[in-house]
Amino acid sequence: MTGAHAAVDLGASSGRIMLGRVEADRLSLREVSRFSYRPAVRDGALRWDAAFLRRAVEEGLRGLDVRSVGIDSWAVDYGLLDSSGELMADPVCYRDSRTGGMVARVLDSVPAEELYGITGIQILPINTLFQLVADPLAQQASHLLLMPDLVAYWLTGEIGAEYTNASTTQLLDVHTGQWSTALLSRLGIPAGMFPPLRQPGSAIGGNVVAVGSHDTASAVYAVPATTDRFGYISCGTWSLVGVELDRPVVTADSLAANFTNEGGVGGTVRYLRNVMGLWLLEESLRVWGLDREPLLRAAASLPRRSVIDPNAPEFLPPGDMPSRIVAACRASGQSVPADPPEIVRCILDSLAQAYRDTLLDAQRLSGKEIDVVHIVGGGCRNSLLCQLTADACRLPVLAGPVEATALGNLLVQAGVPDPRPLVAATQEIRRYDPE
Repeated sequence: MTGAHAAVDLGASSGRIMLGRVEADRLSLREVSRFSYRPAVRDGALRWDAAFLRRAVEEGLRGLDVRSVGIDSWAVDYGLLDSSGELMADPVCYRDSRTGGMVARVLDSVPAEELYGITGIQILPINTLFQLVADPLAQQASHLLLMPDLVAYWLTGEIGAEYTNASTTQLLDVHTGQWSTALLSRLGIPAGMFPPLRQPGSAIGGNVVAVGSHDTASAVYAVPATTDRFGYISCGTWSLVGVELDRPVVTADSLAANFTNEGGVGGTVRYLRNVMGLWLLEESLRVWGLDREPLLRAAASLPRRSVIDPNAPEFLPPGDMPSRIVAACRASGQSVPADPPEIVRCILDSLAQAYRDTLLDAQRLSGKEIDVVHIVGGGCRNSLLCQLTADACRLPVLAGPVEATALGNLLVQAGVPDPRPLVAATQEIRRYDPE
């Protein structure tokens, strides 16, 4: 595929390399490599296997004839390099328990209102800020590289930080778009390890190009919206639910609602709230050892009986998710799901309700009204979830493209300034009207 672009797309459980071509009236995309990984406990923490990740990316790209390569991944996790440029330890996964108590510790030094006013970021214990406060290696490191920047470093030897992903760390000033050195100083985090920022579309080295390296930034760039009155749900292991704005919202009400202002491609603001997402279903399927589709068909025939808060802290770590869901329903006095289909229905009803509540809050807090909801990513294949979301939101849902993240990655590499009409015209989109 001469003249093509390669998208390295790393999710929180699997990665793949997609090869694509961007033309005036056509987007072509195919998968050339896929690999799975899970964090494992090593050296006292839940860690990613950096050597495996590096090898998988390098082997997947080997021999490809491409114009450029772009890298996106999940947010907040990072690797620390020593003075010789070597990784000091395997990166710790955001699901590790080391951040327990770190939020309170930080807020003792920087009150929540002030922290939010500086960064505009939803206060979550998984954020890079709280990970660094808990990380004993942070004081010794020469460089901090977020996961897509670490992969770019392996490929090019260049050190930097792409802006959209850096914006998720809770260490960037939301008003200036630069690292907040004053905040770093107050928290005792060495400012010298933070690399220069890169903007999407800039060259890194060789044929590697910075894209919206936070996977949600790339996904939102490829939302096939035809007007600006849309809400989006980037639905995968996590669901990122919100609206696109021109400027951040850092009001006290926005803080109380736990909304975040993340950087988007082209200087936009992704005003959103994290919802736990299909992690609940994925972990349940893993525990049961059952196939997804028969359970979804069975769940579709059931009525709504109970809902949980998908963002409750007990649902964050790996483990026996079905038992936790049953316990949460019992503790709240609701109907207790008795079998896997009922648990699946509870998960999907809970997600749809959380999506509705989040989009209502986003409109109220930002003043931006929406009349359609776009679901992109792997979750748009889940017809039951899409229909339940349309029903809950009382708005039409447009589901697709599945490969929004990879497409957004490719579109930045190709320098397409307004990609949404092209995506809408060339990708399969399915409509769900509220029933």
